[in-house]
Amino acid sequence: MRGPGRRLGVDVGSVRVGVALSDPAGILASPLVTLARDVRNRRDLAQLGELVLEYDVVEVIVGLPRHLSGQLGTSARDADDYAQRLGHRIAPVPVRLVDERLSTVSASRSLRDRGVRGQDQRAVVDQAAAVYILQGWLDGGARHRD
Repeated sequence: MRGPGRRLGVDVGSVRVGVALSDPAGILASPLVTLARDVRNRRDLAQLGELVLEYDVVEVIVGLPRHLSGQLGTSARDADDYAQRLGHRIAPVPVRLVDERLSTVSASRSLRDRGVRGQDQRAVVDQAAAVYILQGWLDGGARHRD
């Protein structure tokens, strides 16, 4: 059984990092921010560390984008590396990897169904994917890979 406390959901992309935050009871995920991915200086990792402190986060959930077959591709290896780097930065706060197949597709579809299109969708789809990842984990439906 998970205890109370805010969780941060993270959708790692090659250009942007979507971030979602749960309520203090750990029941509902909401979009928080989209960060620019900074592979060179890792400023995005520093910003995530600041968010963990600011919101008193007890756990971070990072999406692991497996192929439909379940195999790990380049994006999954990148997310795994990102989660490890983040874990070192924010220890002792745990970082968990969860299966997030189709999170961006599902987030895009949901935004489209609500009438958000084109450029407007691009600005928030990463946050929506982070919400999808975190809410799935909060609901107990995510498969973990710690």
